[in-house]
Amino acid sequence: MWRAGPRLAILLAGWGATSCIGGEAPAPPASTPRADVEWFADHAQAAGLDFTHVNGMTGRFYQPEIMGPGVGLLDYDNDGDFDVYLVQGQILGPGEAGTDRVFGSESHPPVPLRGRLFRNELSSASGGTVDLRFTDVTDASGIDARGYGMGVAVGDVDNDGCVDLFLTNFGPNQLFRNNCDGTFRDVSRASGLGDTGWGVSASFVDIDRDGWLDLFVGNYLLYSLDRHVACFGESGLPDYCPPERHRPQLSRLYRNRRNGTFADITVQAGVARAFGPALGVATADFDGDGWMDIFVANDQQENQLWINGRDGTFTDRALLSGTAVGESGTVKANMGVDAGDFDNDGDEDLFITELAGQGATLYVNDGSGLFEDQGARTGIRLATLPYTGFGAGWFDYDNDGRLDLLAVNGLVTQDLEALGPQNPFPLAQTNLLLRNLGGGRFEDVTRHAGAVFALSEVSRGAAFGDLDNDGDADVVVANDRGPVRLLVNHVGAAQPWLGLRLVDADGKRDQLGAKVAIVGTDGSTLWRRARADGSYASANDPRVLVGLGGSGSGSSVAPRRVRITWPSGRVEEWADVPVNRYTTLKEGGGR
Repeated sequence: MWRAGPRLAILLAGWGATSCIGGEAPAPPASTPRADVEWFADHAQAAGLDFTHVNGMTGRFYQPEIMGPGVGLLDYDNDGDFDVYLVQGQILGPGEAGTDRVFGSESHPPVPLRGRLFRNELSSASGGTVDLRFTDVTDASGIDARGYGMGVAVGDVDNDGCVDLFLTNFGPNQLFRNNCDGTFRDVSRASGLGDTGWGVSASFVDIDRDGWLDLFVGNYLLYSLDRHVACFGESGLPDYCPPERHRPQLSRLYRNRRNGTFADITVQAGVARAFGPALGVATADFDGDGWMDIFVANDQQENQLWINGRDGTFTDRALLSGTAVGESGTVKANMGVDAGDFDNDGDEDLFITELAGQGATLYVNDGSGLFEDQGARTGIRLATLPYTGFGAGWFDYDNDGRLDLLAVNGLVTQDLEALGPQNPFPLAQTNLLLRNLGGGRFEDVTRHAGAVFALSEVSRGAAFGDLDNDGDADVVVANDRGPVRLLVNHVGAAQPWLGLRLVDADGKRDQLGAKVAIVGTDGSTLWRRARADGSYASANDPRVLVGLGGSGSGSSVAPRRVRITWPSGRVEEWADVPVNRYTTLKEGGGR
């Protein structure tokens, strides 16, 4: 997280960002989304997502103030639409809340500082449109999250068909078990997941293919308020410290005992052999052997790529695979990460956000778990150089069949030119949308994406999902010391699409990690994966949403042949999956 001045951003902000991988023929021209439609618009206030994050800053520059929050999407009531969990902070140490509006006044009592659950009340409106609205159901849900929140992970830990909620904190983590009646109960201690530390990103993943979700928790620094040290910026004024001022904290791997409890297997699984200040986590089968692996993005230290040994152990192959450090061989400030097959060659590639002046990283997989950093060749590095990125995700915003990129941004050291009485937290930046043109080329299309992309805020978490069930991906952005943003997609649904919910043989649990091949009428194949992790401290819609509007997708409105490789290793095929709707596919129900 350290350190680049604002002048670099000014110099680079106007540069273009389109290039082609050497030796590859240019892809066919991509169709451009309609210019007369605002691609994304912020509907948070209109939809009832009335929430402002508080980081508890009191002028002492405590490190957790700049690291949260994440955001989670989950269908907690099984009604077919996705609800939103928003992470909240607390006051850190002694002092007054000062300029934080949510603390109230004499005429307006303060709002309790705790994480909030908003239920999606999606309904049909006149003219065939949908009415997207949310209701704060925190009190009724029984979720009482009053710790200093960081991140969210979601998964059905007990296979009862109701998704559970895991929260990482600066302090004790929490697991809330879904009672399947609209309420949750805190089972943090009973489950063995209530460890105290500084968790940020976490991921539910079935590491042993037993049909039960295990858990990886990425921990950041060994840090406490009473051990806080003062740091100073290049100007000599107080500022936030770089991560090197504190030792990293060991991340944790937990195995699901299938009885409501988890066993800490960090040491016996070999995951304790290497660790750093973990910020981003993405799970996928990176080496193509059918077993789930774990990638950990570390802040200013080498990353880890934990390859599953298929015997309960993992081996860190980050250095051998080419993912430990950047292209120049130096460590980078790795924050958010997402895995996805952007080039449709059947393997999982990695996108990682970095510090301003470093540029984001694109690790391209050769199919065997060996990677090459192609951030510069694709135009991604140049486009991202001015930004300090956090939440990030592969998503096909325009449904043309190619995975695009969104990165949400915010500095970690003060921009003194913006510092003032009205801006005591001068870390704001705009967010970034990169369009996949095919042929290994990306284009910065931020200026076309809508007025919400002109907002300058301190963005951290980003969760991706189809919140209005119209067939395109929306985004919830969590801002540090600011309001939540709901980026509703207005262009993707104009193209044909296919939606899948992939569940276990009992029809209950989402099969996180399932790999999907969607075969077009012309034989072309699009590859996707069911996943809820990735980004930064956030949880995504686990459904598979595939755009079919590109030139390589065959007859766009015809049913599709779908082939699924389940986490158990079973491979099945469905011949005629309909387009422009969501279909649930159950393991054991295919050919």
